[in-house]
Amino acid sequence: MITIRPARAGDEAALAKLDERTWTPDVSPAPAPPPGTPFFGDGTRPEDVLVAEHVGVVAGYVRLGEGFGIPAHRHVVVLDGLAVDPDRQRRGIARQLVEAAVAEAARRGARKVTLRVLGPNTGARRVYERCGFAVEGVLRGEFRIGGTDIDDVLMARSLA
Repeated sequence: MITIRPARAGDEAALAKLDERTWTPDVSPAPAPPPGTPFFGDGTRPEDVLVAEHVGVVAGYVRLGEGFGIPAHRHVVVLDGLAVDPDRQRRGIARQLVEAAVAEAARRGARKVTLRVLGPNTGARRVYERCGFAVEGVLRGEFRIGGTDIDDVLMARSLA
């Protein structure tokens, strides 16, 4: 059984470990988090993270953020991170997390949810599309990873 709930401060170690286990250059242009990197802090607060539990174990998370932090952009919530334990993938956890994030964004009064995903990350792109997100733009060759130019795909879902 999968349960989605708000993150708690006590989830920090499990979430940090999940970040370490799921990071690859296929999912993030940023460097891998060094072991021991705290999950919360640097703008990530427990109240902005939803956690998926599978059989009582933290199996994934989705992080919500604000876009530009200006009044004209307050109606937009950014899906700012999604991770599912590799041992628990293909059970619908990512989809449930994304749908829960959309519901939370609506609860917060958002009219739109946006995200960015690397072009080659086709698995994540399929999840987002199944959850009603559409491509709004592509930044061609936005990142150079492993000697290859990688597109940054901008996706969004309207809540209006």
